[in-house]
Amino acid sequence: MQLASQSEDTDQKLSPSIHAALVDSLFDAPAPLLTGLVFAVIAAAMTALKTGEPLIWACVALLIATGAFRAFDLQRYQARKSTLTAAKAAGWKKRYQTRAIIQPAAIGIWCATTLLSSDDAVAHLICLSVTTGLVAGGAARAYGRQWIFQLQVALCFGPPAVALALRGTPYYMAMSVVCAAFIVALIQISANLHKIFMQALVAREREAALAGQFDTALNNMPHGLCMFAADGLLAVMNHRFSEMMNLADDVVHRGVNANDIIDACVSAGSISAASGKVILAEIQNSEARDIITADPDADRGRSLSWTFQPMAGGGAVVLLEDITERRNAEARITHLARYDELTALPNRLNFRDEIERLLAVPREAEQLSALLFIDLDQFKQVNDTLGHPCGDQLLCAVADRLRNILRPEDFVARFGGDEFVVFQQNIKSNEDAANLARRIVDHLSERYKIDNHLVEIGASVGIAMTSPHVSADTLLKNADMALYRAKADGRGTYCFFRDEMAQTVEARRILELDLRKALAHEEFELFYQPLVNLKSGRIATCEALLRWNHPVRGTVSPVDIIPVAEDMGLIVDLGRWILRKACMECMKWPEGVSVAVNFSPQQFHQRDVLSEVRYALEISGLSANRLEIEITESSLLRNTQSTHDVLSQLRSLGVRISLDDFGTGYSSLSYLHNFPLQKVKIDRSFLEGIDTDRPLTLLRGVARLSADLGMSVVVEGIETNEQLELISADGTVTEAQGYLFSRPVPAVRVRQLLNASHGRRLPDEQVIALPLPTRSIA
Repeated sequence: MQLASQSEDTDQKLSPSIHAALVDSLFDAPAPLLTGLVFAVIAAAMTALKTGEPLIWACVALLIATGAFRAFDLQRYQARKSTLTAAKAAGWKKRYQTRAIIQPAAIGIWCATTLLSSDDAVAHLICLSVTTGLVAGGAARAYGRQWIFQLQVALCFGPPAVALALRGTPYYMAMSVVCAAFIVALIQISANLHKIFMQALVAREREAALAGQFDTALNNMPHGLCMFAADGLLAVMNHRFSEMMNLADDVVHRGVNANDIIDACVSAGSISAASGKVILAEIQNSEARDIITADPDADRGRSLSWTFQPMAGGGAVVLLEDITERRNAEARITHLARYDELTALPNRLNFRDEIERLLAVPREAEQLSALLFIDLDQFKQVNDTLGHPCGDQLLCAVADRLRNILRPEDFVARFGGDEFVVFQQNIKSNEDAANLARRIVDHLSERYKIDNHLVEIGASVGIAMTSPHVSADTLLKNADMALYRAKADGRGTYCFFRDEMAQTVEARRILELDLRKALAHEEFELFYQPLVNLKSGRIATCEALLRWNHPVRGTVSPVDIIPVAEDMGLIVDLGRWILRKACMECMKWPEGVSVAVNFSPQQFHQRDVLSEVRYALEISGLSANRLEIEITESSLLRNTQSTHDVLSQLRSLGVRISLDDFGTGYSSLSYLHNFPLQKVKIDRSFLEGIDTDRPLTLLRGVARLSADLGMSVVVEGIETNEQLELISADGTVTEAQGYLFSRPVPAVRVRQLLNASHGRRLPDEQVIALPLPTRSIA
């Protein structure tokens, strides 16, 4: 039972296929087994006849019965072994164990009975020799189940060995010892056979598993594969290769060679005959190489990659890959990298490379070329009002018009946004380029119909003519500078590049570098210009104005600084410095005097403008009601609700808001009504012709309207006493600012003016009628 338990544990560790093979070995070779059973019955009958013992005849009957059962099981197994499963194999193993135990026990009983019941030497010889033969035969059959054979040997030879010992004579006792030794030898032989058999089964199963894995991997790989031996015969081909080459199932058979396979591929229309010859040559070659073949079927358009790898012992491995999608994707990526996806025009990179190529082509001296840089006017308004989809359609329409204008030899590209570039070849003079520029401006300025909208835009063109040894980058830069000048001249026109433009651009570049350095080292200074209260005669507010003391340029005014700072994106940092500096300076002034700081649109619309104002007030200690922020109409044009919210929050802090330069833009009266403003500064342009009725009436009307809305009114640019008398006659103007009172002065000088202004109160008539600038507050 212990042997059986160990065997069951071992079976659980074996695979089902090995387990079935072990069971099959028990029933293998039924003919020798049946023959042995017949000989056992005959031998037993012979001993019974020879001795006449009834017990031996009973043993004969037992052998016949057990042999019949064994024969019946063998026949049934042979009939059903083809459908043997793991579960059925376990059942047959149990049946074998039962029969295999009963029959050896019957043989052992017969042999022992014969030895003990008679003294006939012939009968003893017959039973011992037959039993020995049957046990030896079992060693060659039951090695698949080691414990079964050990039990069979014990049951078959154990009783005879005991019977020999019981005879008591020396010879019989010696035979008993020989039988015991024979039992041990048979068990050892069977163990060796079992070990060999198990190793063979495990090796066969491992090889089958590896072969299955190899076959699965081979036929499921994305590449087609063929392996040819050194003599050119086909060794391996997977299903993928057959599918890709449209080969019939019967093409692959024993003895087929590389020529046959390639001929079949050509016949199937998968490759051309010329490609077939190249592939055969590469198979016979001894070097690794890759080639690509085109599909002979143009509609299918496949691209196939063939990889040839020679083997060490001769022959070659051929890998086949369908790279059609990859090549299409690469072509698409290349197209996207060199063409604009929206208009299908060449992009900046493509255009530059093409211009470099065209410039390198030798040409006659009288042949000229021109590069035209085109920028669309009012395109941003189209995007903002109609949306980007309409803007995209407009760009496509512009591209189509440019294609229709140009000659076949001209080259057009989109540089991005609303910029296009044209390279005009083989012209005779600058006038030819000018004519093309005029046609471009005229055609692009005609109306467009986009999604049932009539759209009007314009175009500005910068022109750069080619010259010997000029590069594409230089040509583009020159055309860009000419375009900048064309837009500055009023848009809707064209301009040729001139050398002085480069000087202007270089000067601008140097100014930008100097401006960055000046901001980093705080090389700026604030000047202050007073705003005089016309009723009290005192300075009520001082406007902070930026000055830059450049070591070479001298004093630079805000007119030159602010636009450059806005273009460079430095205006926010610069405005932050001005705000803090002005607040700290205001703390040195008399209590009733405020400071006015100009906010550019970029600075006003920054996300943390409220935090910046709070911080400037906090670090300076200045009261919020002494800070006045001046904004222009352009700050109120965009994002109205957000602008209103910011102004309301600033007013809640106590900061006053002033609308600067009123009258220079749209001058919409809705600003005065919709936004929380405390002061309106009327631009100096209202003073032109003020001695006539119309300008004066207009100025007084705006001043009266602002005053009726509860706002203070300031008039800028007062330079004469006559202007002062006219604007102050009806009492609606609250404050005045201009050279009549003071030019912008440094911080030290403005403190002197403030001390003089607030040290004594001037008579009203003197304030209204300052006869000369020398008698002014300055």
